[in-house]
Amino acid sequence: MTTTDPPRRSFVHRKLVAHGARLAEINGGLVAFEYGGQDESAAAARLGLADLSVLPRTGFKGAKVIPALEAQGIELTVPNQAVRQADGGLAAVLAMTEVLLLAPLSGDDSQIRTLERGWSLDQADGCYLVPRQDSHFWFALTGEKTSEVLAKICGVDLRLARFADLGIAQTSVARSNCVVIRADLGQLPTFHLLGDSASAGYMWDSLLDAMAEFSGRPVGLAVLQRTAASEVAPSHR
Repeated sequence: MTTTDPPRRSFVHRKLVAHGARLAEINGGLVAFEYGGQDESAAAARLGLADLSVLPRTGFKGAKVIPALEAQGIELTVPNQAVRQADGGLAAVLAMTEVLLLAPLSGDDSQIRTLERGWSLDQADGCYLVPRQDSHFWFALTGEKTSEVLAKICGVDLRLARFADLGIAQTSVARSNCVVIRADLGQLPTFHLLGDSASAGYMWDSLLDAMAEFSGRPVGLAVLQRTAASEVAPSHR
């Protein structure tokens, strides 16, 4: 008798369904793929909020994390900066001793899984695996009004003219610790927010509340994938 595990659900699954999300399965998880009946491209361009929490991500820490990951083909930079990878994913250098890896919006987990499976405690030598799939939510805030929303709930100046693409802020958003990574999709301003999964529902509601003034709303992964596909990341043109 063959059995399969049920697909994983987002930390805010019920909230997504309540908003009318149409779900799709990616890498064993249910993602809000689209919301019917509205122009999501226009919504994302103005102010959209996407839940990416079922997409793959992981982390590594340690005194030798930078050279260890670079030896595995990960392109890295200085702390509080991110680098777009050849597969479309992101490597966020939080410190010289900590790196966060986000899969591309396609959900391709091959690079992350290769790194995780190739790591062992016996051979760690200053580079230690810190899984982030279950510990951190992952939301994406998009559109021309993103900075105005973040100004309401974050003390760091995240205006588009001041906070450059691929910049990272480790700060408080809506009074909750959060990693904010700006990684635009072509001309679409995009901020990735990652924080404690226990605060996912609170953060989702706080963001939507702050967005209401600007007519922001949830958008699905599909519109972000289409936008990413229509643009080639500047560092890989």
